[in-house]
Amino acid sequence: MKQAASVLLLALVLGHGAVAQTSAPAKKAKRTAAPALVAQPRPQPGLDQLLQEYTSTEREPGAIALVAQNGKVIYCRAFGYADVAAKTPLQPDAIFRIASQTKAVASVGLMLLYDEGKFQLDDPVSKYLPAFAHPQVLASFNPKDSSYTTVPARSEITIRQLLTHTSGLGYPVIGSPEARAIYAKAGIPSGIGTPGGLLATSMDKLGALPLLHQPGERFTYGLSVDVVGRLVEVLSGQPLDAFLRRRLFEPLGMRDTYFYLPADRQNRLAVLYTEDAQTKKTVPMPATGNMTPDYPKAAGTYFSGGAGLSSTIDDYAVLLQMLLNEGEYGGRRLLQPATVRLMTTNQIGALEQGGNKFGLGFSITTAATAAKSGLSEGSYEWGGIFGTTYWVDPKLKVVALLYTQKYPNTTARDLPAKFKQQVRQAVTAASAPSTN
Repeated sequence: MKQAASVLLLALVLGHGAVAQTSAPAKKAKRTAAPALVAQPRPQPGLDQLLQEYTSTEREPGAIALVAQNGKVIYCRAFGYADVAAKTPLQPDAIFRIASQTKAVASVGLMLLYDEGKFQLDDPVSKYLPAFAHPQVLASFNPKDSSYTTVPARSEITIRQLLTHTSGLGYPVIGSPEARAIYAKAGIPSGIGTPGGLLATSMDKLGALPLLHQPGERFTYGLSVDVVGRLVEVLSGQPLDAFLRRRLFEPLGMRDTYFYLPADRQNRLAVLYTEDAQTKKTVPMPATGNMTPDYPKAAGTYFSGGAGLSSTIDDYAVLLQMLLNEGEYGGRRLLQPATVRLMTTNQIGALEQGGNKFGLGFSITTAATAAKSGLSEGSYEWGGIFGTTYWVDPKLKVVALLYTQKYPNTTARDLPAKFKQQVRQAVTAASAPSTN
């Protein structure tokens, strides 16, 4: 079922601009001309057809897409259902579990403190988190009892290595067999669906566990940004959720981004789906292990910098537009332009991340991967495990996001690839002179 979003889009997007403008303190310096997002939708039959196809055939329960160019939202539509059983149409303001899209948010939060001179990128993490002093590296592992031996690390982990996933930290649940076993034995959570406990407690325990490789040796996706979240807490003196709300969400007007949703927003949380292993049909995701799909509705205390947030597509679009604007949104500067350039350019040297490079929180498109994906070289992107994805194309001045709520998902590769192709056509058309 297709939902037109023009009126709601205007309210949502223009509302963001108004919040950003009115909440900004008076500034003596002259404002730069960085656009706040405004609605200027245009017909996009290719995008409509693509998303209608995937939702009408129940390959996806529902999908929302948003595309902006030059600060103008040229497309924002919702298709399908937020709740298939109840036949509840998916609305453009639906709230999604954005999982690893939290990483960019936490990274931006830490870089706000970087701009204040609170730390340097090549500082050792142990300067601020003593539990990470004198790191050890895994030398051998016995899968029968999860015992292991270690050797001393050649150097300490740096903050830059956390932001680039080159620290040697792995992931519970989705990481290597060694990481899964060692972290499970120590009770280290993944950050998704585990609302109890405190980030400080888990990160202190993590600091005593072995690294999977020498710091800086290779790219390993893991809990590095959960440690970033804990750094934010120590450097700011505030819980991660409070810091992000005061310093990022409120200035940007991100009214619907939370670790744990207030009661008045819980009815907008889309149902989380999975695929039946036998029939491949879409079914609601059951609770698995310690993870319940309704974790955003909990009264949680664990603020995972790597995976904990839920949000709307327009909230996150505002964050990305701020980055595309090199740190400013709606007349208010959050990050210095040089800081945004650090975040969105290669910080891993000759190492690679799936053919891409990696900045401080983002995967960076190279010339080789641009030729395959259709994105411009230098675009930066990431996504979340439950079916959300985004990218920013600085060359074309484009912000694009696609949100679904399903895992595992056989469409996880083909739908985003087709979406990128259709977006490229849409922004080309939007850039062409009008014939009206």
